[in-house]
This record gives sequence, structure tokens and C-alpha cells, in this order.
Amino acid sequence: MQPNPVLDPQTRRTIDERSGAILRQIVELYVETGEPVGSRTLSRRLPVALSPATIRNAMADLEDAGLLYAPHTSAGRLPTDRGLRLFVDGLLEFGDLAEEDRDTIAARCAAAGRSMQDTLAEAGTMLSGLAGAAGLVVAPKGEAPVRHIEFVGLSPGRALVVLVTADGQVENRVIDIPAGLPPSALVQASNYLNARLGGRTLDDAKRDIEDEVAAHRTQLDALTEAVVGAGLATWAGGGAQGSLILRGQSRLLRNLEGLAQVQQIEALFERLEAEETMLRLLDLAQRGTGVQIFIGAENGLFDSAGLSMVVAPFGAATGPDRQRVVGAIGVIGPTRINYRRIIPVVDYTARVIGRLLG
Repeated sequence: MQPNPVLDPQTRRTIDERSGAILRQIVELYVETGEPVGSRTLSRRLPVALSPATIRNAMADLEDAGLLYAPHTSAGRLPTDRGLRLFVDGLLEFGDLAEEDRDTIAARCAAAGRSMQDTLAEAGTMLSGLAGAAGLVVAPKGEAPVRHIEFVGLSPGRALVVLVTADGQVENRVIDIPAGLPPSALVQASNYLNARLGGRTLDDAKRDIEDEVAAHRTQLDALTEAVVGAGLATWAGGGAQGSLILRGQSRLLRNLEGLAQVQQIEALFERLEAEETMLRLLDLAQRGTGVQIFIGAENGLFDSAGLSMVVAPFGAATGPDRQRVVGAIGVIGPTRINYRRIIPVVDYTARVIGRLLG
């Protein structure tokens, strides 16, 4: 795990052992309660005996260093994003997951009898429940060969495209077709594509089919060509970086109701649906090894929404001892998310998914 360091060396030197212990307790209490922490509360929690006056002086130094702030006139303090970053980078202590937790994650992610998409969705749901936040998965694009494709007429100007892959998955999408298209054109389009797909993925076959149509080496009429083109455009090439799976959005909204940021979170969900955002998420996850933690506005996705993201990449094997990152999994929650619990869970879940893909 290599969280992005954002604190300058001078800030790190400001934190001696006593100040570090105080900051750790403030962050842990903030994670537990979300409330400002005062010197009297700290004096009862610290492992060494310090007077409230000594604690207040240390808190003032931490505030001057930009690691704490006072949310209102209360004497209590809360950690800033910089304070949370220092906590995660150097003060957070956590061990390996218990064997029981590992077994639970492996069982929830078991792929037997399920598609990989369903497995990833279940993993996102599991992380959402464990974190009390939103589970997020950037899923790799499906590349299973096509077994059968069929166009079925619906209402005038609309048709259903049914795609059956070699691994038995069935997907349906509705496309627009030329008005007044006869049923025979849909049958011809289905037969034409099935004859050329033959165990290939749509992406593999797409360029060859488009070149053949463009060079007029087909017996298709103009209307049927339009149907073939619409089907290819719908299924192949779109969402080149995969798809986004979000689970537990309502938990995130519920946690943020008191922060008057619901509209910002709704805007975040809209941004997450964009392919550009998926590319950025994958890029963020690939910048380091293992779990990456982004606090506040560090990643540019959250602006001032008071959110954190804990995310890890997962890969598919490309050869002996080699992997290619194809997706990412993690959680998005308030900055007071339980880092100690969630970081090892995200890390282990990503490794389980990687083994399944391998």
C-alpha cells in the first residue's frame, strides 16, 4: 500500500511523538463519533498522563501546522484533510485480516455459477455493507466470444438486440432502426452477423465487418446495412474501459445529510457514470501498488464534498508472474470512514478478484 504523500517534510518534522499520539486519538474519535474532540476527552484517552493545558498547547501547534481546525466556537478540534492524510500515511496501525474475514470475502466473491459481472457486483455490495458507504467497481469490459446475435422488432423504429455469449450470458439492448423496416431485414441482419462472428468477440470482428460493408462486398440492402451498423455501434467499441458498478449510494447520501452536501453527492454520481471518470479512476488506482487512499479534494473528483475514496486495482494474468490492470474496486465514503477496517478489506478483495480473473 502506497498512499499518495502530500505533506511536506517540514510538516512531518513538526509532529513529535506526543503530538502524533494526540492527532491519532483525535482522528480515531472523529471516525467513531464525527464530533469535535476536546482536551479533557483526550486526557482520558491518551496512554500517557498529560494535563489538559499541555494537550491544548499541542493541539494549537497541530492547528498551526494545518492538521486540525475548530469547526465553531467550541474548544474541540477536528482533523483537516492534511491531518487525515498524515494519520493514514504514518500513524494508522492495522494488521492482517482475520481468517474468518478472509473466508467471508472469498465466499461472497466466489464465481461458481455466476458471471464475472455478477461477481463484481456482489463484491461491490459486500464492500458497501462493510464500509457503510458506497461500493465502487470499475469492471473490465466483457470479451467473451459471441454465440448468437438476433434482432427482434418492437415498435416502429425500434428493435431489440439479443446477444448470447459463449459463456452463456444473455444481454439485451434496444436500438433505433429505420422507420418502415420490413421484418425480413432484421432476419437478414441477424444471419449476416452470425455468419461472420463465429466464435469471435464483437470487437475482434467489428472492423472486418465494417470494412466489408463500406467496400460494398455484401449482399445487404441499405436498410439492412443500417441495422447491422446500429447493432455493432451498440455492442462493440462502446465503453472501451469497461463499466462502472455502484452499490450502496443511499448509504453515502444518508451519512452526508448533516453536511448539506446532498446535491454535490448527486453530481458526483453523475460524473462517475462518465467514461472519462472511469479512465481517471483506473489511472488513480494504477499510480501506486496496492490500496490507494484519496482524501478530500486530492483526486479532483470530490471537490469540497468531504469524501474519501479507498480503491485498489485488480488485474488479469497475461503470463507467468505478469498481470495487466483491468479494473479497480473500493469504496467512497465520508472522510471519517473507518480506514483501519476498510483498507485491508479493500486490499484483500482486490486480490481475490485478481485470482478469479487469473
